[in-house]
Amino acid sequence: MRTKRSSTAWYWLLLLPFLGLMFPAIYARTDPQLFGFPFFYWYQLAWVLISAAVTWLVYLKTR
Repeated sequence: MRTKRSSTAWYWLLLLPFLGLMFPAIYARTDPQLFGFPFFYWYQLAWVLISAAVTWLVYLKTR
């Protein structure tokens, strides 16, 4: 049986996408490029996929 404390601790993972995109000055550059896309664009696109995976993991662990 899961305790409420261990279940709610998983929600802290939902901060990762927020923190990864919070400071655009860190990733506002063109190099390195991936398939011709500047870093600024593919970094944000990668976070879309990471966010979906993190949300799925938190859902599985807290339901």
